[in-house]
Amino acid sequence: MTTSRLLPRRRRFLGILAASAALAGPGTLRAALRNPSALPEPVVWNGVALGADAQLQLLHPDRAHAERLVRMAVAEVHRLEQVFSLYREDSALARLNREGRLDAPPPDLSRLLSQAVAFGERTDGLFDPSVQVLWDLYAARALAGRPLPPDPAELRAALAKVDYRAIRLEEDAIVLERPGMALTLNGIAQGYITDRVTELLRANGLEHAMIDLGEARGLGAPAPDRPWRAGIADPREPSRVLETIDLGDRALATSGGYGTPLDPAGHFTHLFDPHTGQATPRWRSVTVRAADATTADALSTAFSQMPADTIRGMISRFPVQAWLMAPDDGRLIRLG
Repeated sequence: MTTSRLLPRRRRFLGILAASAALAGPGTLRAALRNPSALPEPVVWNGVALGADAQLQLLHPDRAHAERLVRMAVAEVHRLEQVFSLYREDSALARLNREGRLDAPPPDLSRLLSQAVAFGERTDGLFDPSVQVLWDLYAARALAGRPLPPDPAELRAALAKVDYRAIRLEEDAIVLERPGMALTLNGIAQGYITDRVTELLRANGLEHAMIDLGEARGLGAPAPDRPWRAGIADPREPSRVLETIDLGDRALATSGGYGTPLDPAGHFTHLFDPHTGQATPRWRSVTVRAADATTADALSTAFSQMPADTIRGMISRFPVQAWLMAPDDGRLIRLG
């Protein structure tokens, strides 16, 4: 677990704007409600998940049932936070980081770490949950007012503890094979929780919802013949939507280093290159649309450190689309 008191803020809070029926077009939902075949008015919940602003919009003809589903979904979010949180001393992840081994781990932790390791393999190591030691190093220097980046010797010592291949998943234990290793799931856990909540809602008969728990995922549609939509925000002017994206039954995630700058100029961020330890992403932001939020979350993190040509190659391995925001002029480059 991190020992610094500088906590990474939500990576997505400026990246995805208004993932809701409002972006389906002016008056669309109101018009649908006048249609006999229209969907009902949504039940909306606003709260916090893993330190991020979160929202649920559920549409169901039985409003009382929708409200029960909201309570079930929020309980599931809180349960998973107890597994994945870095900032709760008693979370499963915090205990694993503290001890280097966790016996009888929660199934969700084993499942998500298995997926994280698989994304590490498929992205040539540019998605790596063991970069927490890099965060600790950079954050400690930032808090102490020391220059960034760290000196080469400090960086080499930290990088010796970064390697997703040193996460050993046993039948009834998780082992960190290198002393001093520490994991963060901040680059994938929001997506995973979004997917688990989506599955929960679908299993309980819900056909239409927008789930935004740090990453956005649509279920069904907010109105007949209209998909759920989300907007990519301009980090220089957060109220401005650069592009609106149809979600349908898909998910959207955005990673941007501007969300957690580690120096006043914003040159160093929480998005690390696991190979070099550098903390300056190639892109101002990366947005990924995928069939599930776990994939969108992990790939938006990994793509932050890849040149466009490498991302094109990665996209050929995954059925996803990506929007890259250039660091100089803020233009969006769409791939896939």
